[in-house]
Amino acid sequence: MAVSLNEQFIFTPTQDWFSFNVEAWKTLLPLVQSKAPRALEIGSWEGRSAVFLLTELCKTEGEIVCIDHFDLMRTQAGRERYSRIQHNLALAGGRFRVKDKFSVPALMEVLVEEMSATVPGFDWVYVDGSHEADDTFLDGELAWRLARKGAVFIFDDYHWDTQPQDSRHHPKRGIDAFLSLHEGEYHKISEEGQYQMVLQKTSDMRIGFIVEDKIHDGLESALGYGANVAYTVDESYVTPLMVSIHSLLKATTGRVSIYVLDCGLSEEGKQAIVKTIATREDVTLTFLELPPDSLAREKGAMWARIDLISVIPVERTLYLDADTLVFGDIQSLWKTNLGGNVLGAAVDVGHPYGHEGVGQGKYFNSGVLLMDLAGIRRRLPQIKELARGAHHWVYKDQDLLNVHFRGEWHEVPLIWNAQGLGTYADAQSTDRAQIATQMEEMKAKPSLVHFTGPMNPDVEIVLNPWVQPYTAKPWGYAGAPGHPFSEAWWKTLREVPGWEGHRTSGAFGEYTKREKGMALERAQKKLEDIGRIR
Repeated sequence: MAVSLNEQFIFTPTQDWFSFNVEAWKTLLPLVQSKAPRALEIGSWEGRSAVFLLTELCKTEGEIVCIDHFDLMRTQAGRERYSRIQHNLALAGGRFRVKDKFSVPALMEVLVEEMSATVPGFDWVYVDGSHEADDTFLDGELAWRLARKGAVFIFDDYHWDTQPQDSRHHPKRGIDAFLSLHEGEYHKISEEGQYQMVLQKTSDMRIGFIVEDKIHDGLESALGYGANVAYTVDESYVTPLMVSIHSLLKATTGRVSIYVLDCGLSEEGKQAIVKTIATREDVTLTFLELPPDSLAREKGAMWARIDLISVIPVERTLYLDADTLVFGDIQSLWKTNLGGNVLGAAVDVGHPYGHEGVGQGKYFNSGVLLMDLAGIRRRLPQIKELARGAHHWVYKDQDLLNVHFRGEWHEVPLIWNAQGLGTYADAQSTDRAQIATQMEEMKAKPSLVHFTGPMNPDVEIVLNPWVQPYTAKPWGYAGAPGHPFSEAWWKTLREVPGWEGHRTSGAFGEYTKREKGMALERAQKKLEDIGRIR
């Protein structure tokens, strides 16, 4: 519809800054798939573009919201423009609203309105409210929050010729800043040199705030809060870490910040880890370096959990071993009230009430730790002193943490650290009988599976008929045939971007072949040593 040619509409002939866009806009209309399209326009003047959208896009089932200040109705020209747009939109037919305010307060009103809408957001957004770079950026930023995924998003005057394009009095500078900020969240449709900048949004809509009288369950997400999750790994744990992260993000909603303490990663390994978060825009990943006084460098990677405390730049984190597979939304675990304690953990299924090396008392597994880092850091000097003492910890830092925090940790359900499934969790013991209810819940429906045990067990363990099924990890040379979630781990690996067929080919195939050979060599050497002793 060539709206400027219809004599019933009231337009000023010398103020037609839209009609030359009609043919280009018509090619964009098929991109909108909604059955009841909604359009948002910032800067409407007399309504030429608004009439086009109302008749060609929104029609009878959709709606257009127009924002323009109309000189705040304080001038005759402003009042006349307001009268004309009301006349023109009414003549076009369909649903429309006109907000006679400056763009920022009007957009804030729309944002609040959309929070209560059954189906919030807009399918088409046209930003043409100001030529100032900062105004254009702010209009675009607020309107972006209202644009649905797949929305056509148009900035006008990208190649306006009245002011220098690098001036703050030209919209291009603000549009370029917007494009840089939201890189990866849109597909650019406009061609090089085109007067308008045309995008199609590829990210989900995010209002980004709530108002006091609308607070229900969304406060944390609206404030930008999310869960902090931490791992400590070296190169040998790159593959299980990718599986753990992928499963976590598949099961978890909301913002997640992931921190990986680098205990010896290659650049190739880091890039592989980065790929696991590619599909989530609300997830970030940060690599951390070991501290100068690293216990991991001094005593081995097992001690990196202690190093993590001083280098992670947050006050609270959920630490996970890389040999974990997540099935439940960790946000519920993340929000656990520690009741004044600085650690949250599940009991250790192997030794629920401790062992000879640490004495008796409730004993936790350190593979999943909810950590109040602000509180723990006050005790870090004593923890490190204890770590460097002449103690012979059987389970390394796990024993240390249990000794130091005895009676001062909060117990979380075993479903969040399901250990020994299919192996020692099924073995009878007096201690395990005391946590029988938790054990049954853990076996029935775990929210997080922890593949405890060695990655590559000795051959004599694998072959010993008295320890079947043996405890091991699915990705080791011998696999974990007794574990009920072994195949689930492999299924998750196959879902990780770039790791199809990883089990039997490439670097992983070479790794398992090498580890099997080394295990056989160790067994042969033991047999030879026994022979020499006899």
